[in-house]
Amino acid sequence: MKPIDEERLERWRLVLGAPAQEPLGTRLAESEQRMDRALGALYDSERKAGLGASSPQVSRWLGDIREYFPSPVVRVMQGDAMARLGLKQMLLQPEMLEAVEPDVELVATLLSLSKVIPQKTKETARRVVRKVVDALEQRLRAPTEQAVRGALSRASRTRRPKAAEIDWDRTLRANLGNYLPERKTVVVDKLVGYGRKRSSLRDVVLCIDQSGSMAPSVVYSSIFGAVLASMRAVSTRMVVFDTAVVDLSEQLSDPVDLLFGTQLGGGTDIDQALAYCQQLITRPAQTILVLITDLYEGGNAQRMLQRAASLVQGGVTVICLLALSDQGTPSHDTHHAAQFASMGIPTFACTPDLFPELMAAAIQRQDLKAWAARQDIQVARPG
Repeated sequence: MKPIDEERLERWRLVLGAPAQEPLGTRLAESEQRMDRALGALYDSERKAGLGASSPQVSRWLGDIREYFPSPVVRVMQGDAMARLGLKQMLLQPEMLEAVEPDVELVATLLSLSKVIPQKTKETARRVVRKVVDALEQRLRAPTEQAVRGALSRASRTRRPKAAEIDWDRTLRANLGNYLPERKTVVVDKLVGYGRKRSSLRDVVLCIDQSGSMAPSVVYSSIFGAVLASMRAVSTRMVVFDTAVVDLSEQLSDPVDLLFGTQLGGGTDIDQALAYCQQLITRPAQTILVLITDLYEGGNAQRMLQRAASLVQGGVTVICLLALSDQGTPSHDTHHAAQFASMGIPTFACTPDLFPELMAAAIQRQDLKAWAARQDIQVARPG
């Protein structure tokens, strides 16, 4: 094992590059030299586009960084390569896609390229997207179902059930204090019911901005939409928009098909999207509308605000998520966020891991601003 000081010097040498080798007085071993070449090809300012334009060279580089660095670092380097070296165009080749570490950002990039991907690359692109979507769904499905089902169960119980709606298990538990030993029986003075049977207990509308900056939010929303759509107690619709509105509700059974039905980029018309969603709502008091957008309105801003206010006044639970991603609160229109907050619309960014709890809180009609505060989420203030 290397001494700690020597290892620290080698790390600084890798960070600072070749010019630091003599001042630091350290030399890199063969494995560290390969790491240094991989870093230098991307970050050395004296060797611009150090990966060159050839696909074989880039493929080797992608293989090298996967060998030398952990996955989180690989994803950062891939993102930097797309920004610095035009790697995005190289992703149009299937052999390149096979070498890339798949993640949400890569899926977003592929979706933005979906209209120009050559036919020979499309199947590879779908496999990459499927791999990411399956991994995310496996991680997010169970907590979403657990949170939403639990919330629906609590929201639907009643203390005055009809005979066919009595939940006998919970009723007996609620009355154990009334047990009469001499009669070996429980006197029931509280009834707990399941609530009325109906086709769905809540209607959820996901209204998603598909402009380029919202790409990770589109990916996560598609997965959550598919999970919610699989639950009979929830009626789920998914609408995406830019300057046009597309209803993708019929494709919720397969998030990959749904994602390839989006078209990332373009302008934004939130007013038009809200108008379409308003037509879908038949039970305002039972409807949760989740608007996912950075609120940069390219359409009629005044009418957008009026329409949002109309939805709230009509009894719809409206939530505005500035992002549904792991990246924190993005750049957004602070004026419109303050206007939404003035209407009583909770407006904040949310991580995918917290989204199931958010939906559970909305179903139970909790104070969502208080919920966000408990999660240390910064909420837009009225202005």
